[in-house]
Amino acid sequence: MEAPKYVWEGAIPLQIHLHESQVTTLPPPPPALILAPRIGYLPLLAPLIKPYFSSTLPPGVDTIWFDYNGLPLKWYIPTGVLFDLLCPEPERPWNITVHFRGYPGNVLIPCEGEDSVKWSFINSLKEAAYIMNGNCKNVMNMSQSDQLELWHSVMNGNLEAYQRVSSKLKLATVDDEYASLCLQKSQQSVIETDLPAQAKTGRVPVRLYVLSVSNDFDDLDEIPRADSWEKISYINRPVEIRKEGKQCFLCKRQTCNWQLCMWRNELDANSHLLYFQCSILCRSKLDTLNLFLFLLHPILNFTIFICLLCYMHSSFFADKCFTLHDALKILLPELFLDESLMNVKLGGVDLEDAVRNSNEDVTSDKVVEDQGQNVCKQPEACRISSSAKIKLIRIQGIEPKLEIPFSWVANNLLNPDYFLHVCVCVKVAQ
Repeated sequence: MEAPKYVWEGAIPLQIHLHESQVTTLPPPPPALILAPRIGYLPLLAPLIKPYFSSTLPPGVDTIWFDYNGLPLKWYIPTGVLFDLLCPEPERPWNITVHFRGYPGNVLIPCEGEDSVKWSFINSLKEAAYIMNGNCKNVMNMSQSDQLELWHSVMNGNLEAYQRVSSKLKLATVDDEYASLCLQKSQQSVIETDLPAQAKTGRVPVRLYVLSVSNDFDDLDEIPRADSWEKISYINRPVEIRKEGKQCFLCKRQTCNWQLCMWRNELDANSHLLYFQCSILCRSKLDTLNLFLFLLHPILNFTIFICLLCYMHSSFFADKCFTLHDALKILLPELFLDESLMNVKLGGVDLEDAVRNSNEDVTSDKVVEDQGQNVCKQPEACRISSSAKIKLIRIQGIEPKLEIPFSWVANNLLNPDYFLHVCVCVKVAQ
């Protein structure tokens, strides 16, 4: 449980400036310094920010909103996700601007304060429940007190209270393949081969944010800033984890080279070494192992073969995990054309069906309509060509390796709404 604890304790240092058009006093007020929870939302900072700037605001109705380098920040996206997406080179503190007038209704959907954020969160929870369980009845049937306690736990960053209430929702969890592999490896005493096993399936709700850049770069500070949401693709899509039993899988890398050293002859004064190299190529479906043997001395064939068996026997076999790389093949098949994955059928339920069913169950008229996050939008930037290349992946502020088991990511890096928010920077051809 260490990873979820770190996720909930994560925070972004903010330096919030009041927009110059709303400054009515001299000298202008200094920026406000706030530590914003990663899992929180910017409008929830209003009770801290408004009193700080109240003495310098012009008369009028207050409607708080934020921008970063002139780009209005979408309030229903968690603060940590906004930071990961818009600051490839982390900026600490993160300098953003707060406005209390001139709400950009053409870019942002209306926000009426905490109530709007709360119902946006509840709707996301319904979507996630439908994707994971096929329905959202458990969320709909939450008592008012449980719903309030759940929301307050998110606002206050209280993981213990959140787990106590969310456990009542009985949302399906994904088997942690990494933990299973470690357990199996510790108990393993024989070589494992293909064994029949019951398929294990898990659906993970994913929200993918793709920042497309046309210029190549070597350093993160060279990535151009996004000045429009049109440059960011927003993909709402479930990923299905399917495990079809045990398979032979040597090493955790896709290609491993072995070099075994043996004496060619005990009587050989020069003690020449014989090198045996074995390359094992692992594909997405590991049906066979391609072994290439390069023997430098035919007399020692049998000895080397016995050594090979002993080497294999030393718990070098493990199950084939469904990795983050496999998940990205489903989420962004355009980038993996060379792996013949364009015809991969997306697992889980159709997002539009999930949204439609979750909205059909809504009984409150306070639900924020047309949140923008409920539809898989496909702006021009989302039409990613096969020549595009993934340059950066960030989840909860970390840059995970593609070989990491996706089940671990799904079990440890989810947001409180049970969605996995993934930020990707892609270099596209000009």
